[in-house]
Amino acid sequence: MVMNDKKKVLFKRNNYIILIFSILLISIGYILMSGGGSESPLIFNNEIYNFQRIRLAPLLVILGFSIALFSIVYIKKK
Repeated sequence: MVMNDKKKVLFKRNNYIILIFSILLISIGYILMSGGGSESPLIFNNEIYNFQRIRLAPLLVILGFSIALFSIVYIKKK
């Protein structure tokens, strides 16, 4: 019985770089989405509806998840 000691690597270096970039992008999106509340629960702050929290941050999160999916299926052509 011959055993093959070579382990097959699931991802290559490029896949990990793309995945780390996507995780960073998702984190930035969630950080931009946070905040905007007021100190008192009786006072409403309209800052929660600004461009950064309504448009930019969700776009970054969705883009980050899309890039993460791409990094999983990406195969470098030889």
